[in-house]
Amino acid sequence: MRPPKPIIVADLFPPVLDALLDLLTGLSPQAWDLPTCCPGWTVKDIASHLLGGEIGILSRKRDEHMFSGNPIMQWDELVDLINDLNKTWVKAASRLSPRVLTDLLKVTGEQVCDYFKSLDPFALGDPVDWAGPGPAPVWLDLAREYTERWHHQQHIRDAVGKPGLKESRFFAPVLDTFVRALPFMCRDVTAEEGTVVAVTITGGSGGRWALRRERQGWALYIMEPTRPSTEVVMDEDIAWRLFTKGIAREQALSRAALKGNEPLASRVSDAVAIIA
Repeated sequence: MRPPKPIIVADLFPPVLDALLDLLTGLSPQAWDLPTCCPGWTVKDIASHLLGGEIGILSRKRDEHMFSGNPIMQWDELVDLINDLNKTWVKAASRLSPRVLTDLLKVTGEQVCDYFKSLDPFALGDPVDWAGPGPAPVWLDLAREYTERWHHQQHIRDAVGKPGLKESRFFAPVLDTFVRALPFMCRDVTAEEGTVVAVTITGGSGGRWALRRERQGWALYIMEPTRPSTEVVMDEDIAWRLFTKGIAREQALSRAALKGNEPLASRVSDAVAIIA
């Protein structure tokens, strides 16, 4: 087994932005009000959320502008803060017309693409909370940002009946990023040292990874072509929805295969990569 390689995605942000803008400019007025899989959010709400994310990146990271607030001490506090910020922003953005919203996404999106491209992917940056509390390499933070844009655009595409960005060059980095959450999200899963759980995502953009229990915790590897004693197998379309809470766990597991130690495989399946 070998460790997985860094995920380099800076060059993918511009074409994903272009695809989003093409999608939004082609929507009918009625389509903007269609419901999505995100409870209570319409297509327009998802687009507004994406705009808020771009403005946040430019203000908080590029321009180093920090708003005041109480320090975050617990995971639940972080989730509550993110949910509150999302709710407040989407409510305020309801005053924007679809045209203004799309125009702003173009302006801010292009600036974010330029900013991301200027960064050293191998420098240490901010923590990626679902991967651990310490500083993370910039490439992982960018990969997380990429999944945010990809999966919310997919929510819009699902709602309006348009095909998603399922080509391997766009989709494979999403799945590869989500599995990087597994070691930290499985930190409370107990197993003997040396235990290996294979995670197999089938489909053209999937892959096969191994979670190995080591002395200091779980570690992620590329799985060798062997038969592990425990394995989780699921289709790529189910996988991304499970990781983003877009499908109920029970529904996802009914369409997955848990082999070997099923209780252990089930615990691994509980891990998710999106915190709110």
